Amino acid sequence: MINSHRSSSVKYLDLRGVPCPVNYIRCSLFLEELEPNDSFHVDIDRGEPEDNVLLGLKGAGHDVEVILVENHWLRLKVICVAS
Repeated sequence: MINSHRSSSVKYLDLRGVPCPVNYIRCSLFLEELEPNDSFHVDIDRGEPEDNVLLGLKGAGHDVEVILVENHWLRLKVICVAS
């Protein structure tokens, strides 16, 4: 889901509680709507979602940075690369 409480200049997905591989698929579909060098933040659960989403997005060539770590979830900043 796109969370509207964020500033309109920051694109944001809250995928906490979304199982694998759906969380990675949602990130990939969201990236298809972006231009190269656009970015967004995504919250994901720790553990398997963290591993799969990080590896999948990096493997697809996108720049991914962990910007917030909580006990059960983390926030990533994802920068879209040219497709």
